[in-house]
Amino acid sequence: MASQNILVTGGTGYIAGHIILQLLDSGHSVRTTLRDLGSEAAVRTALREAGAEHDDRLEVVEADLLSDAGWSEAVSGVDAVIHVASPVPAGPIAHEDDVIVPAREGTLRVLRAARDAGVPRVVQTSAFHAVGFGHPPLDRAFTEDDWSVLDGPGMDIYGRSKVLAERAAWDFVVSEGGALQLTTILPVAVVGPLIGSRISGANNLIVPIISGQLPGYPDFAAPFVDVRDVAEAHIAALTTPDAAGERFLISAQSASVPLAEVGAALRDRLGDRARKVPTGSIPDAEVRAAAGSAPALRLMVAELGYRKQVSTEKARRVLGFSPRPWQDAVVAAADSMISQGLVDID
Repeated sequence: MASQNILVTGGTGYIAGHIILQLLDSGHSVRTTLRDLGSEAAVRTALREAGAEHDDRLEVVEADLLSDAGWSEAVSGVDAVIHVASPVPAGPIAHEDDVIVPAREGTLRVLRAARDAGVPRVVQTSAFHAVGFGHPPLDRAFTEDDWSVLDGPGMDIYGRSKVLAERAAWDFVVSEGGALQLTTILPVAVVGPLIGSRISGANNLIVPIISGQLPGYPDFAAPFVDVRDVAEAHIAALTTPDAAGERFLISAQSASVPLAEVGAALRDRLGDRARKVPTGSIPDAEVRAAAGSAPALRLMVAELGYRKQVSTEKARRVLGFSPRPWQDAVVAAADSMISQGLVDID
């Protein structure tokens, strides 16, 4: 597409960083929001280290999801908005509203500002958490017609925040959006090379495998997608006419990948650097017994032995989505973390 000025919210985020990197490398100008401009230097450094050569075309502005201040200025003069910013819990959360309110209300702030500024389209980052969680086991692929069950098995605060934020966005566009177009992108577990030194997304699933913290594998599987492909899908959704008013599931494959297969791919591709990667398994009974004191295992319990399926037919057909193999994504994630010394493999 011709050079444009794009607003990307949440410039410190993992997916947002890759979107900014690709937009800059494609000749676009980018404006990004930060809650605190004190993070600007770190954001620019991380992008340069990731290969950005044109950060003179990057403008940074201050805006917070919980405040109206700054949003009208953030959207002024932009050709489109990619709204990525949303809280991602890093640990136990005392109050659900600490995650849900900024996700939902922040989305509405961005949409109102975009509508008032005459921005034609907003592409919003949702998640597979808004589609494929809280259901009983299904023997079919999840599609964009599905919505997660807010109080169903395996659902968590992050998932509820993604459901409520995306539903609020669609309701707003119908009732108050005017000419504003909305597209939502719903990636599965996002892995791949880091931007900066913060381990984000489903890369946290790779850490205990490559570092040997996991003694064996629970019978748990997840669908994966490379963060670079997620970024490309967002950018394609900006200008694809038929993307308006649509949700798009983004995954590298249709079937979930057992963690044991992730470990096998790491051992196959990383050689001696994968010497701590486990080979055994953990019985379901042990996983359930340990889940009481291990929140990560608690979320797996509801899905032990379950292989979710994901349809990406619409993304491939409409957006031209053509992802990397999941093996490339998980190996790139591990390689990135090892090369920065963020995991102990010795």
